[in-house]
Amino acid sequence: MNDPSPRETAPPAASPRKWNAYILGPVFYPSALIVLALIVLSFVAPDFADAVFGGAKDWVAADAGWFTVLAVAGFLVFIVGIAVSGFGRLKLGPDHSRPDYSYATWFAMLFAAGMGIGLMFFGVAEPIMHYADPPVGDPETVDAARQAMRITFFHWGVHAWAIYAVVALALAYFAYRHGLPLRIRSSLYPLIGERIHGPIGHAVDTFAVLGTIFGLATSLGFGVIQINAGLNYLFDVPVGTTTQVILIAVITLIATGSVVSGLDKGVRRLSELNMIMAVMLLAFVLVAGPTVHLLQAFVQNTGMYVSSLFAMTFNLYAYEPSGWIGGWTLFYWGWWIAWSPFVGMFIARISRGRTIREFVVGVLLVPLGFTFLWMTIYGNTALHMVMVDGIGSLVDTVAADSSVALFQFLENLPMSGVTSALATALVVVFFVTSSDSGSLVIDMLTSKGEEESPVWQRIFWALLEGVVAIALLIAGGLGALQAATIASALPFTVVMLLMCWGMVRAMRLDVVKRTSLREARIAPVGIGGGGDWRARLRALARHPSQQEVRSYIANQVRPALEEVATELRRQGLEVHVEDGDDGRVWLRVGHGEEMDFFYAVHPVAYEPPSFMFEDPRRRRQDDDRYFRAEVHLREGGQDYDVMGWRRDELIHDVLDQYQRHMHFLDVVR
Repeated sequence: MNDPSPRETAPPAASPRKWNAYILGPVFYPSALIVLALIVLSFVAPDFADAVFGGAKDWVAADAGWFTVLAVAGFLVFIVGIAVSGFGRLKLGPDHSRPDYSYATWFAMLFAAGMGIGLMFFGVAEPIMHYADPPVGDPETVDAARQAMRITFFHWGVHAWAIYAVVALALAYFAYRHGLPLRIRSSLYPLIGERIHGPIGHAVDTFAVLGTIFGLATSLGFGVIQINAGLNYLFDVPVGTTTQVILIAVITLIATGSVVSGLDKGVRRLSELNMIMAVMLLAFVLVAGPTVHLLQAFVQNTGMYVSSLFAMTFNLYAYEPSGWIGGWTLFYWGWWIAWSPFVGMFIARISRGRTIREFVVGVLLVPLGFTFLWMTIYGNTALHMVMVDGIGSLVDTVAADSSVALFQFLENLPMSGVTSALATALVVVFFVTSSDSGSLVIDMLTSKGEEESPVWQRIFWALLEGVVAIALLIAGGLGALQAATIASALPFTVVMLLMCWGMVRAMRLDVVKRTSLREARIAPVGIGGGGDWRARLRALARHPSQQEVRSYIANQVRPALEEVATELRRQGLEVHVEDGDDGRVWLRVGHGEEMDFFYAVHPVAYEPPSFMFEDPRRRRQDDDRYFRAEVHLREGGQDYDVMGWRRDELIHDVLDQYQRHMHFLDVVR
């Protein structure tokens, strides 16, 4: 037989993978179908779609608003409690891991995460709107101005970052410390185990995708309305839905190009660009505006926010019922929750190696400082224009169209043409970075995660976000954007509560494991050295019965305690060795008026591990239990087993504990 030719022995060429080989079907298809159905509904029956969105918003505000407010308050308490507790020392990664970024770089990236289209849209508009129409009290007064800044700080304050921190912490903790996928479902592993890979996990990630899409669509909708207003101010471009649809289409194509280019080339460079432009615009307003007044207002606004934080957190305006909270506070809470998978993913990816305490302090406080500075410089400058400079037209302009607030505001400062062009460009860049970053996150949640997803999949989500924004604008403009955000955030709020529960369970086990590894007392190798390691291994693998443990306590532990008691009596101490009905034995050493020493060994029952059974699924019986000979002191059980220790090893353990007791008495004397 002739030798085979090289062509015959070469491995077959890898066949190209199908177009849908990377798709995580149970998440991709439901998410896409639900979004496409809402898009079709918005185009075919915009009035009906507007009524549906509005009805969902009204129901959430009227009947479920208390739940949302309570949940958001709970997220803040939870994340602060985690930081100050013993859990705060855990690392987002292995114990030996080091942060990927220096403090300066990490703070800068968190600083960038705190910015977005919302700051541009609401920086001027929200304080003026609250000043002209406060939830309680008389409008256009000094008290209304104070209340306007207090409410603005509240909406953009620590609650938003607590929401982001919960999701980011769950993603980072389970991905970097426990090696689970960087997905929302991973946080439920302590609750449902391997079922996170089944329908429950798929549903959780689907909720995250839907919330992210509608949260992004809301931001894109706000952004394009403001871009339209800026182009109208600069070039008399007509304001209307048609113009806005064209703008969304054009800018979405730009964002799609950024998505295709990837995270480092596209998103990173655009993020650096919008950072530079934002700081330039902020510095200009600070210098051109009432600088000293702004610095004073920043300090006072921060003080008002801190002093009223608790009361405002739980304020549902139950005694002044109106639709205000649904249009403002609940909208913001829904917006932050909808954005949390997107922002949380970004924060998680830059926080590997940090301790949980470092993480919480950084995420809650670093972006917060910049946000408060932004809102003070823009909001208080606008209020100063109205209240001191007498520019009352700004209030009327904002009331008529909040999207033009920023440009009307800049018109009253020097170089308004240049600054308005810079502001418009900044909103465009924010639009692009929000869209492409969000698309990458959604793409990760809907892909199998084994390899980088194909370009078409990222393009699909980038384009779909733009189409959703168009559909919501057609269905009802800003009202539909707000309603969709509030409604889509409600189911994910429930998911976030489960995430908190899962984190507590996992972290508790983590701390117990760390403590047990550090403090556990193990069987001595042998007094004076040596010892049979095979015998020690056999002892580790055995699970003794109750009778074996009771016999060991009677035949080994009790004689050891008697030997110790005999020697202590020679020292003139009052010593007792006694037995219990359940097989326990204890030694008590009296010290007069000072605290007595107590050492006992108990037979303690445990459920056997599943690997002991031929069929792990079978029901456990009472006689399946195994026992340990555990040491108890005056304070309670010490969680270590002395079963199999030799008599001299037991005596040395008693003396170790007695020496610690004597040291304690010396310290407190």
